[in-house]
Amino acid sequence: MKPLQELLKLTGKSAIVTGGAKGIGYGIAYRLAEAGAAVLIADTDNETAQKTADELTGQGWRAQAIQVDVSSEDDVKRMVATCKEAFGSLDILVNNAGIYPPKPVVAMTEDEFEKVMHVNLRSVFLTTKYAAEIMKQQGGGKIINITSIDALHPSMIGLAHYDASKHGVWGFTKNSALELADHNIWVNAIAPGGITTPGVAAMSQGASAEQMAASSEAFKAKIPMRRMGEPDEIGTVTLFLASDMASYMTGSQIVVDGGALLS
Repeated sequence: MKPLQELLKLTGKSAIVTGGAKGIGYGIAYRLAEAGAAVLIADTDNETAQKTADELTGQGWRAQAIQVDVSSEDDVKRMVATCKEAFGSLDILVNNAGIYPPKPVVAMTEDEFEKVMHVNLRSVFLTTKYAAEIMKQQGGGKIINITSIDALHPSMIGLAHYDASKHGVWGFTKNSALELADHNIWVNAIAPGGITTPGVAAMSQGASAEQMAASSEAFKAKIPMRRMGEPDEIGTVTLFLASDMASYMTGSQIVVDGGALLS
């Protein structure tokens, strides 16, 4: 039996966190790096990704930034190869990158629908495909997909494309977990509820301070814990799944929502 203090150690492991520059991705990258993993922070926002990498290396941890469009197969191949070349392995993949521009179905264009599906779902297929090739050669690995409570129940009108993509990621998680189990690759998901992030704040652009406050209070009223979650609260659950604490888990989804789905 491994000692308790060893269970959460990721020393010698390497990880990719997509959308890792800020918000939930930052919370995840921070905890993985703190636990000893070398972390490749992949994001379209290269400037912020580099700042995050610099912050982590400033703590004495290993981190590197890379600009990536996760819906591009060439970019994903480059990202996976960079992790292997920079750190020597790819042991943990966290598929966190995602977009959620609200739009009613009747007003949504085909291009808008496809963009959400490409960034949120196609990317998970691409990253899993190429990361799994390396993980098979290494004898195993961990893949963690960030879904949403919308993978289980819609949270608001205007996110039909987002909900479709997140239902897809949850289905993909379960089937790829079946396929990859023989290769000692565990595939799990985390379904966040309302988390305080820059992306959530951006959805309220154009609203007055009074409107934003009212919307926030109405949303929190539906959460039994009566508050929004913090990015670190997803980061710590990701660390759990990436570590030996979750050694007998695959094909599972952990809901982290303050009880929102109970309401």
